[in-house]
Amino acid sequence: MKSIPIYSFFSGAGFLDLGFAFSGFNITFTNEISKDISKVYNSGMSSCLDKEASITCNESIENISASDIREMVNNKNQNQFWGVIGGPPCPDFSVGGKNKGHQGENGKLTETFVNLICNTRPNFFVIENVKGLVKTKKHKEFFDRMIDLLEANGYAVDFKVLNSLDLGVPQDRERIFILGVTKTIYKKIFKIEFSGERGWFYWPYYEKYDNAKYKYDWPTTNEFGIDIEKPSSIPQELMAGTYLLDKELENIPNSNEFFNPKSPKFSFIEEGDDKRKSFKRLHRWRYSPTIAYGNNEVHLHPTLERRLSVREALRLQTVPDNYVISEDISLTVKFKAIGNGVPVKMSSLLASNLSYFLKQYLYS
Repeated sequence: MKSIPIYSFFSGAGFLDLGFAFSGFNITFTNEISKDISKVYNSGMSSCLDKEASITCNESIENISASDIREMVNNKNQNQFWGVIGGPPCPDFSVGGKNKGHQGENGKLTETFVNLICNTRPNFFVIENVKGLVKTKKHKEFFDRMIDLLEANGYAVDFKVLNSLDLGVPQDRERIFILGVTKTIYKKIFKIEFSGERGWFYWPYYEKYDNAKYKYDWPTTNEFGIDIEKPSSIPQELMAGTYLLDKELENIPNSNEFFNPKSPKFSFIEEGDDKRKSFKRLHRWRYSPTIAYGNNEVHLHPTLERRLSVREALRLQTVPDNYVISEDISLTVKFKAIGNGVPVKMSSLLASNLSYFLKQYLYS
């Protein structure tokens, strides 16, 4: 199958892009307004994919015209089959963020992104955002309006809140994914016209991990610094310690990069005490809370008196160890980029299912 071109917006550190690249798509265009975050993308993606990969556009999406994108598509993609992916900044829809909704500066970008999709008319798209976009009443009206707009512009749309923990990622991270294909694609695959139904897409699912947060008997808290027996009834791939206690970790780039200032709290906060606003200590035999480092949130290593390192945070986002971030980028930028990303395993599973779905249209 010839690689399907992907135009990526709000590309960040490239974790969503990476999942699509691993699933056979061709990342043709990338857009990230932050030049600092772009440096993270450029170094990490190039090392991981073993070829030069870089952000191609640092413009705000508000300054990118649909005609420019269409012209680019026409010049690069002779078969004219292409897709758009992106996760607009989400603090305005987050309960833990500003919660200003679509009227906030970041919230407005979601509507701008939807309008760009409608005006450029890709064959398919994937939009990622926080679950507050659909779970919070004040934002749900805006969400419904965006879905109506996409459907009015010729798309069959499906959406679902997915938890990365349910997909084998050692992290409790819920995000909504909105996926659309042209109604022509939908009709060819399902042999019927699209009429607004949901649940038609093959969302990734693992019975083993489904509802993992409540299925397994997770450890709670333990005194810091003591030995704790590993539970045998919990999949070890869902435990943070599987990724953080690896003896080979110190030999992997970015492993010795962490904020050095220490606090007396580092020595007495219990292992697994992650309900705090800040200074959350992970439990070695439990999943990590959402990797997010805004609002002074600090995650502590389960067995050491320090914060998590850059590599440890990357591992909890299921980013491959050959994704190496350049040393000359500040720790603040690195952790921000990592915290804003989609777990790579999550994006890979979604992209793989989408690839299978699209093949039914292209080759049936």
